[in-house]
Amino acid sequence: MSGNLGCVVVSVDGNEGSMDALRWALDNIKLRPSTPGSTQPPGHFLILHVQSPPSIAAGLSPGAIPFGGPSNLEVPAFTAAIEAHQKRITEAILNHALQICSEKKANVKTQVVVGDPKEKICEVVENLHADLLVMGSRAFGPIKRMFLGSVSTYCANHAQCAVMIVKN
Repeated sequence: MSGNLGCVVVSVDGNEGSMDALRWALDNIKLRPSTPGSTQPPGHFLILHVQSPPSIAAGLSPGAIPFGGPSNLEVPAFTAAIEAHQKRITEAILNHALQICSEKKANVKTQVVVGDPKEKICEVVENLHADLLVMGSRAFGPIKRMFLGSVSTYCANHAQCAVMIVKN
């Protein structure tokens, strides 16, 4: 694929499909080389992970909070525990991605943002003026996609750059 790409964003979320997309990008995309005297910087890969905002409901199983919910004293403890758990998950995802990059001898940057994945991915792509967004596909069926939506479908329709969806 083109040798003049400046910024390629690869979105990873921890599922193996996103890691396959990262491998595909590293194997198949040729970035802009470092050229002496050029005004353009060499191309780079950015590994992007979008972390969901901390939510008490996300960290508890249904029925874990008795009727009336937790007291005000318990909420900060729940929130802190959930944030710490999300941080560990994010670190594990990025470490896995960086291990893949190390095996491929690729030099990459990483970025973590918090929010709705489909909106944040498009926002980062736009802010960086990325040339390409690469992402995996979970291959939801039509019914599941209708109810849950698809991050890759949203990004394909809203990202301000070309989008490559890698199916495994």
